[in-house]
Amino acid sequence: MDTFGKSQPVTRREDVRFLTGGGNYIDDDAPEGALFAHVVRSPVAHADITGLDVSQARAAEGVALVLTAEDYHAAGITKGLPTVMVPNRDGTKSEPPRRPLLAEGRVRFVGEPVAVIVGESRQAAMDAAELVELDLDDRPAHMALEAGGEPLFDSFENNRIFDFGLGDADATDSAFATAARTVRLTVENSRIISNTMEGRGCHAHWDGARLHVGFSGQGVWGLKSLLSDVLNLDAEAVHVTTPDVGGGFGTKTMPYPEYFAVAHAARVLERPVRWFSDRGEAMLSDNQGRDLVSDAELAFDADNRILGYRVHTRSNLGAYLSGFGPLMQSQLFSRVLTGVYDIPTAYLRTEGIVTNTVQVDAYRGAGRPEANYLLERMMDRAARELGVDPWELRRINFIKPAQFPYDTVSGETYDVGDFARVLDHAARAADADGFAARRSESEARGKLRGQGICYYIESILGAPNEDVRIEFVDDGAMIFVGTQSNGQGHETVFAQFLADQTGIPVGKIQVVQGDSDLIAKGGGTGGSRSVTVQANVTLVAVSEIVEKFRAFLAPEMGVAPEAIAWDDERFRAEGSNVSPTMIEAAAMAREAGREDLLVHTSTATLPARSFPNGAHVAEVEIDPETGQVMLDRYAIVDDFGNLVNPLLVEGQVHGGVAQGVGQALFERVVYDEDGQLLTASFMDYAMPRADDLPMIAFETEPVPSTANQLGMKGCGEAGTVGAIAATANAVQDALWDRGVRQADIPFTPMRVWQMLSDVEDAAAA
Repeated sequence: MDTFGKSQPVTRREDVRFLTGGGNYIDDDAPEGALFAHVVRSPVAHADITGLDVSQARAAEGVALVLTAEDYHAAGITKGLPTVMVPNRDGTKSEPPRRPLLAEGRVRFVGEPVAVIVGESRQAAMDAAELVELDLDDRPAHMALEAGGEPLFDSFENNRIFDFGLGDADATDSAFATAARTVRLTVENSRIISNTMEGRGCHAHWDGARLHVGFSGQGVWGLKSLLSDVLNLDAEAVHVTTPDVGGGFGTKTMPYPEYFAVAHAARVLERPVRWFSDRGEAMLSDNQGRDLVSDAELAFDADNRILGYRVHTRSNLGAYLSGFGPLMQSQLFSRVLTGVYDIPTAYLRTEGIVTNTVQVDAYRGAGRPEANYLLERMMDRAARELGVDPWELRRINFIKPAQFPYDTVSGETYDVGDFARVLDHAARAADADGFAARRSESEARGKLRGQGICYYIESILGAPNEDVRIEFVDDGAMIFVGTQSNGQGHETVFAQFLADQTGIPVGKIQVVQGDSDLIAKGGGTGGSRSVTVQANVTLVAVSEIVEKFRAFLAPEMGVAPEAIAWDDERFRAEGSNVSPTMIEAAAMAREAGREDLLVHTSTATLPARSFPNGAHVAEVEIDPETGQVMLDRYAIVDDFGNLVNPLLVEGQVHGGVAQGVGQALFERVVYDEDGQLLTASFMDYAMPRADDLPMIAFETEPVPSTANQLGMKGCGEAGTVGAIAATANAVQDALWDRGVRQADIPFTPMRVWQMLSDVEDAAAA
């Protein structure tokens, strides 16, 4: 592809580099001769620190520095890690509990950082860690997802950090009082570990005046700001970079204690320092995802239309509040609380509970998978209890095309949608008409077959504004972007889009990202925002470039600036025999000494969010003798609006589905009653493998968004948002006729076998 890249399924150009070992990840990127940091972590979930002696570690051979909380305070570093808080139902807003960079006086989860040892080698630092004397006076661990128990913080005696409410409680109660039928269900959403291919890591170097920190993250500007604030440095004295990143999924968005320790150590020692977590350390300390239980109710009238929706959620925040942790099951959950349905009134109550576990924060979807999972499990249950086909119940309650723009009861404005059309397309793609025959065939072999539907919607999150810089160099261009690829294919899609708009061959466009010195600011990557916001600001930048070049070219072309047209390939004017390309115009500007025309910086803000949506249809086959679940068929029809590169979109959806199916069938974090992590390796924590997934049928039914001029909707998290409920509903469908009424993820063979056995035992009794 040379030009006109819009909507072409172009393969990722960065893959050649990655697949041939040319990737430059954070551990590859560390400065030569860097010292190695090792973190001493708490071995227990809850205890008072009665003694911490690091003297022997400091004296050990090959040790350059040992840091504790006391050392931070001596250096004037007193701030902890920041978080956001949500308001309580009564309008108050509590002060969040302090989260120190290193444990202060008490440890609150297994894996909490207590000290950091910097050595000439990784082994020297690890050996010295064995010499640290940590005396602990155990406290009871609070592990229950409910208020009460041993308090983690003196300021929250019942361990409830917030009691959030949204919606009209009175109107919702009235709707239930007048309902013809109501449906209730308690739904668990299990805790999971992100498990990015590349673990977290960082390195730092201090040159006497300026701090450079490299880290594996999802945007450099947030960490730059925090390093400046926490380490008491001027913002201009901090330079943050990110090389290639092997997966982020939200987990790498937030700041972690290790980044500050490595940065401070580099400044103290005036030598570069590096740190990289191994898999076990990551499982103990990376932010985890989900972990909530919801009691939900739907009220219906006599025609099976929803009158009201009521949800009470208890959300596990972990031991401390991570950066955006409190938002996940409160404000972000509420963004799509009522899904794609015309629900006149709803009320959400969320209690945020701290427990002696690692922190919970954004994980691919950030609140929207949880909200969609709950509502789509409720719609599946309602269809069964009301005696309505699950496809038809959704059609009855969809928001109709004529109702857009549609204001939801949680304060969102959906711009466009045609949900029935998308669902009809999904029925064809999934061969819904052939399901009965496939079920009969499975039954003939002694197997159970189920079909599950999820119609999801998500709200694009993150900053609506973004920056871009386009610089003309030689016979090509460089585009400096404010987002950060974690494997999504940004190097391809941003070059592809710029090529489409400027006519510059895509092979002559270099995408630059992840450097706080090269672009003033940016929103990073998260919330499915990247391509939508970055492409829109790029479009603005190209428009501004065209206007500037028109004025410059007017004398050369012998016409007035307004007479010059740009056709995405050349500047043209009637009566002029000069028709330069964008690159030729830049060369002319360079010859004329017009350096101001070679670098262009733009900022743009989207006027509103867009709302990707779509239908997932899963089919499973279950062996009742073993409980083994096989995902046999999977079809998706998504409405992502207009696409830049359909092939990259399909890849994003496939990856998201794998993560959603992983949670539905395999993944689950387990702690014991003392707060010890029992699923701390891949021997105990199951991940989906290639043979666990069928071929995934993916098609689109675009309804272009009106929230941005390109008509785009994000796609990065959509696969996960839809996959959990579709898979779970398929399993529930297969088990329903056997009498299983409460089926909670993950559907491991043992759990499914136990569900069937419990029903058989109850029938026999």
